[in-house]
Amino acid sequence: MKVLTVFGTRPEAIKMAPVVAALRESASVSVRVCVTGQHRSMLDSVLRTFAIVPDDDLDVMSPDQSLSEVFARILARLDPILATWKPDFVLVQGDTVTSTAAALAAFYRRVRVGHVEAGLRTGDMNSPWPEEANRRLTAVVTDRHYAPTERARRALLAEGYPEDAIRVTGNTVIDALLRCTEANARDPALQSRLQMDFDWIDPHKRLILVTGHRRESFGGGFDNICKALATLARRPDVQIVYPVHLNPNVRGPVFGQLGNNESIRLIEPLDYPEFVALMSRADLILTDSGGIQEEAPALRKPVLVMRDTSERPEAIDVGVARLVGTDPAAIVAGVTDLLDDAGRYAAMANGATPYGDGRASARIVADLLECGSS
Repeated sequence: MKVLTVFGTRPEAIKMAPVVAALRESASVSVRVCVTGQHRSMLDSVLRTFAIVPDDDLDVMSPDQSLSEVFARILARLDPILATWKPDFVLVQGDTVTSTAAALAAFYRRVRVGHVEAGLRTGDMNSPWPEEANRRLTAVVTDRHYAPTERARRALLAEGYPEDAIRVTGNTVIDALLRCTEANARDPALQSRLQMDFDWIDPHKRLILVTGHRRESFGGGFDNICKALATLARRPDVQIVYPVHLNPNVRGPVFGQLGNNESIRLIEPLDYPEFVALMSRADLILTDSGGIQEEAPALRKPVLVMRDTSERPEAIDVGVARLVGTDPAAIVAGVTDLLDDAGRYAAMANGATPYGDGRASARIVADLLECGSS
């Protein structure tokens, strides 16, 4: 069986890396890796971490690119690869422009599509934007829907997709996270380097890890997030660290409003092993990231989600994550509640992990092999 994997952003690469490894472990699969370069430097760091050398690099990144331009470049540059290599399956991941464009390109070539992390929904086309639409569009041309949870499976069934085309696998990010934490623990040199890299962390303060990059928060949303962080930084028992996304719509307000705050450490995006180590050291996490909503519960870290909706409600349902939006008062209140109430903190930190057992990739490969190459 010939399987072409296509991804282009840092989160996609993290979540597809264990799938690529599982495909390569099968003697029955010939796997080819195509990256689009939708996130250039942030993608490349993940490729280095997981020792993935792409067979094809579409290199679609350009300054001030629009989503439509990215979509069009991916369609045009991927098509010749599909025409020449003729894969049996194209595997895409998640909710990006890359995943939707690659799925559509495969469909136009009558190549079957497998969608990793299928079925996540908020019901609101504007939140997250454009990811909700990307997921729905991808689903229309998908042959095998790899749903991470039972709730995602039910969402796909409600939209009319056939039950025998859906498999509940768990989320591959847990596969990646567990591999990375195990590798970190076995590497004394890495541990020593991490100790030096993070020697600025004050062990006497509560560490709050922040990430934020969502398009729907550009402008007023990020201004509000910065106001909340500035307020929280006044607490003498708190230290905040924020690896700042490379998008100028994020970096502008964050560095402009928080760059001179001594209690807030603004750093460049980290390689995945370093970021996992930082998550492990954090007391709680503030984020608008989808992947971190899945990773934090697995690390027993309370996570406050700076969004109005989440397509990952399982963590909220079991009490290990909480929506706080981008209102400064709500963010400050959510963090204060956890820092000052040991019982509530423990309840979130010790709750269930709803996103899998680390074997999602193996289940996906098994299903592909069961489908056969016919």
